[in-house]
Amino acid sequence: MVVRERKIIKKVVKISQAQEIQFLRKIVDLTSSDLDLSLILREVVSIVGQITKADSVFIYLFDDKKKILTLMASKLPHKKELGRITLKVGEGITGWVAKESKTVCIKKSACKDSRFKNFDVLPEDQYEAFLSIPIPYKGFPIGVINAQHKKAYDFPTSVVSLISTIAKQVSGVIENARLYADAKKKAVQFDKLMKVSQSITSESYLDEILNLIVVVTAEMLDSKICSVMLLDEKKQELSIKATQSLNEDYKKKPNIKVAKSLSGEAVKAKKAKMYFDVRMEEKYAYRDLADKERLSSMLSVPMIVKDRVIGVINIYTKRPHAFSQEEVSVLQMVSNQAAIAIENTKLVEETVKAKEALETRKLVERAKGVLMRMQGLPEEEAHKMIHKKSMDSCKSMKEISESIILMDELAKRK
Repeated sequence: MVVRERKIIKKVVKISQAQEIQFLRKIVDLTSSDLDLSLILREVVSIVGQITKADSVFIYLFDDKKKILTLMASKLPHKKELGRITLKVGEGITGWVAKESKTVCIKKSACKDSRFKNFDVLPEDQYEAFLSIPIPYKGFPIGVINAQHKKAYDFPTSVVSLISTIAKQVSGVIENARLYADAKKKAVQFDKLMKVSQSITSESYLDEILNLIVVVTAEMLDSKICSVMLLDEKKQELSIKATQSLNEDYKKKPNIKVAKSLSGEAVKAKKAKMYFDVRMEEKYAYRDLADKERLSSMLSVPMIVKDRVIGVINIYTKRPHAFSQEEVSVLQMVSNQAAIAIENTKLVEETVKAKEALETRKLVERAKGVLMRMQGLPEEEAHKMIHKKSMDSCKSMKEISESIILMDELAKRK
């Protein structure tokens, strides 16, 4: 049995002291490099690959807000999977390593381990040998490094120790790079929110303002569709007022009842509502459209003015997504801005209507005076004449009054 065991175990890789120093120098150089997280992770994957001669190397990072591990770097090309494959803490060998902050080293039949979790999109999961090492930062794991071999392989203690050292050394630069990336993202979000604020103080029409809001919000939160829906309080219906979606079917969606819709839940509760997959929700009426447009998760935030809901802003993602509190807060800020824009526009419209009504009343009074003077009519009869001419000609009383005043002025000039 001993001889057979040696035959199936892949020849171990020996690391000399000079090589160890060389690899550690690369890590030191990495800690002083630009804070580009993707470049840093790719370099760590490359170094771990050189040390272990592994067929596959993965790096998962822990998202403290969402409480999940996300695949962020790979030796083999997995562009579609990076940032999308996730694990809960404690799930799979990787999740176990993150939870326990302990190294796991399996030399063969890794997939038979009781902690193993299989991903159909990752053929590496069929590999035999599995090394999983936590990336510790200030006493807590912020990620996991995995190295795998297609054939059985007995990882030397020196290799495991070296990678553990590298994980500790590189944890600080990874965390700083993440903080830097978050800061950049927030700066971009702030810039976009400023654009939304500036649009509200502009003289643009409401449609233009809301169209800008949905476009900027979709970009800011990387959403498939963003839409603004306004509430008809009498009918208790929500209708689409603006969306950046190019799909005509979505744009022409019929109004939805507050009592029978997911968006209506946000209206009734006066707070944000999240749905992991709208296609699985009984109250979602457009499953066919969701399948066609590949809509999955939805975040609906009410637009509130003086404790009165006037509508909602909805965003959809392409894939199931657990919205973070930060994403909810950002959309709530946008929602507040949109509510201000809508309310300001209504106030302007009401002011304009009141001004026009006052101007019309003044003109009608002048026209009545002309008719009373020229035709000897009493005030009530003069008003009836203007009203009748307005009805007969399908013109406004303002236009009829202006004509009477103009005729009087022309007569005076003669």
